[in-house]
Amino acid sequence: MTRADYRAFRIIPTRWMDNDAYGHVNNVVYYSWFDTAVNAWLIEQGLLDIQNGNPIGLVVETGCRYHRSVAFPERVEAHLRIAKLGTSSVRWEVGLFTAGHDGPAAEGHFVHVYVDRVTRRPSPLPDAWRQALMPLVVAQDGAAP
Repeated sequence: MTRADYRAFRIIPTRWMDNDAYGHVNNVVYYSWFDTAVNAWLIEQGLLDIQNGNPIGLVVETGCRYHRSVAFPERVEAHLRIAKLGTSSVRWEVGLFTAGHDGPAAEGHFVHVYVDRVTRRPSPLPDAWRQALMPLVVAQDGAAP
């Protein structure tokens, strides 16, 4: 994958505390970057209201493939795309890139199931959400659907 295979991105600076005893960013930090990139995008689009919004997304699946280490003080480019847009679920894919590298340091995914805030039961995505999410959707081969 390359940066061109994704539809949006966010710059995330690494922090001194992200490095572990082995001198590189600890694997759990990558999951934090995935979460930050997706939720910041949702907030910026006016979709996610973390205090009162409905629906809310619950993570039901995650995964990450690591290709090379990242270390402080590198800046990470978290590139986003949607591999599957379901009735009440979204499979987010995130590529983490750093300067000077064409390929990602890591590729991750997670699946949000959107649920009613009170009942926690799956809820169809509102039309406004679908319209905002569609530009991030890619076909299985990386092309626009």
